Amino acid sequence: MPKPVLLVTRRLPVEIEALAAQDYDARLTASDTAIADLLARAEGADAILCCPGDRMDTATITALPDRVKVIGTFSVGHDHIDIAAARARGIKVCNTPDVLSVATAECAMLLILSAARRAGEGERLVRSGEWAGWAPTQLLGTQVSGRRLGIFGMGRIGREIARMARGFDMEIHYRDMARLPPDLECGAMFHDSDDSFLPMCEFLSLNAPGGDGTRHWLDHARIARLPGGAVVVNAARGTLVDDAALIAALRSGHIAAAGLDVYDSEPNVHSDYLTLQNVVLLPHLGSATTETRDAMGRVVLDGIAAILAGRSPANLVS
Repeated sequence: MPKPVLLVTRRLPVEIEALAAQDYDARLTASDTAIADLLARAEGADAILCCPGDRMDTATITALPDRVKVIGTFSVGHDHIDIAAARARGIKVCNTPDVLSVATAECAMLLILSAARRAGEGERLVRSGEWAGWAPTQLLGTQVSGRRLGIFGMGRIGREIARMARGFDMEIHYRDMARLPPDLECGAMFHDSDDSFLPMCEFLSLNAPGGDGTRHWLDHARIARLPGGAVVVNAARGTLVDDAALIAALRSGHIAAAGLDVYDSEPNVHSDYLTLQNVVLLPHLGSATTETRDAMGRVVLDGIAAILAGRSPANLVS
């Protein structure tokens, strides 16, 4: 019996490509960037394994060959896929939940520490060759330990960040659609309104999903409610931030520093961020550990296989 045909839109870890080739007639790609001829290469495919930068919009999904039965995404987020269009075509969608929570939370903590302690500025100073040695007032930052951390979006990743932040004796506040049960809340303080939440956020970590409901959530009005000198980090979705509002607050000093791993219109980065010293910029490294990316690959391949076999896997989105 012939193997199902799987189109893989980007280069994947070696172990995952080997698994794909073992179980599928895999159409692999050597490129890290989106393939330009997706529709042509999807001809005859039973499944597509795409990535967050692949825009699977209504037009693309509508034009997919009838044989395509499942789209798997190498990510937890699926806002790059038009779920309604896929559902209308009878195409199932699966993702990679659970396995990247710790790695992404580590990245958020990296951003918190780097932004607060001005690590980006310090690294650039040393590389420039202009560092003249230790000085009492050199690159004074903000202490993290014992401060208040606000988490916008207390899902799996948000809860992992809270767990790590407790190691720094941070006081955890969170904003979400509903309060968590006590065993998941672990002493964190729930807020049901921005008015009570934002003034508590000496540090603010954005961890909500993307989509129209959260687009540009961090805007001028919400930034104004943060304490002066707050630190903002985003390792979730670039669309959560109104770039112009955050840039203005970084310039004025109302926001002392920011750490960003994701961007609106990624991979395009607002050019004004590049002129600011008080922002740490990473190239979407949230889940970028060998262990995590391998686990993501196994999860999404298992999900695709289950759907093609007529089963509903735990990672079924729709």
